[in-house]
Amino acid sequence: MGSGEGGEPRRVRIDRRQVRALAHPLRTRLLGALRVKGPATATSLAELLDTNTGATSYHLRQLAEVGLVVEEPDRGAGRQRWWRAAHDVTNWDNTDFDHDPDARAAIEWIQAEQVRQYVEYAERWFAVRDTWPSAWRDAFGMSDIFMTIPAARLEGLKAELWQVLERYRAEADPTEPGAEQVQIFLAALPLLLGGTR
Repeated sequence: MGSGEGGEPRRVRIDRRQVRALAHPLRTRLLGALRVKGPATATSLAELLDTNTGATSYHLRQLAEVGLVVEEPDRGAGRQRWWRAAHDVTNWDNTDFDHDPDARAAIEWIQAEQVRQYVEYAERWFAVRDTWPSAWRDAFGMSDIFMTIPAARLEGLKAELWQVLERYRAEADPTEPGAEQVQIFLAALPLLLGGTR
C-alpha cells in the first residue's frame, strides 16, 4: 500500500519543520492512517480516529504546509478535499537534530509516541487474539535477542533487516487469500540494567 512507481516506497528524511509539525498526537495518527488506509477526506479520517472534522482538517493543513501530506484535487467533489500521505517512509538519525533543542524534543516525543502506540496495539491484540485462527496466533508474536556488537555493525544489521522487510512488503499481494495487514516494529536499544551502561 502506498508504494511509489515500480513498488519502491516514497521516502522522506524529515527536517526540523517536519519534525515539529509531526510532534502532535493527532498528526501522527493522521499520517499513519493515510499511509495504512490510503487517501481519505477529513470527515472519514475524523470518523476513523474518533475526533471531529474541524480538528482533522486543521491538522491535515498543518501537515500539508511541511510537505508530509498532499491534497488530491482530482478526487474531490465540491468542497470535499481528499488527502494522501506524501511518503511511505519517514526516517532520521537520532543525532540529526542535536543542535536544535526544539526539534530534538520533538523527535523524543515522536519516539515515545511510537512506544505508546506499540503498547496500545499489543494490548488490543491480547484482547482479541483468541478469536483469530491458530495459524495467525502462531505467526504473530514478539521475541528478543541479546548481543554485544559495535555501533557500525549494529547499523549494518538494522539496514539488512530493513531490506528484508522492504522486500517482503514489495512482494506482498493484498488480494492473496488470507492476507491481513500487519505492523512490524524494529527496535534496537542498549541493555541498561539498573539504568546504567
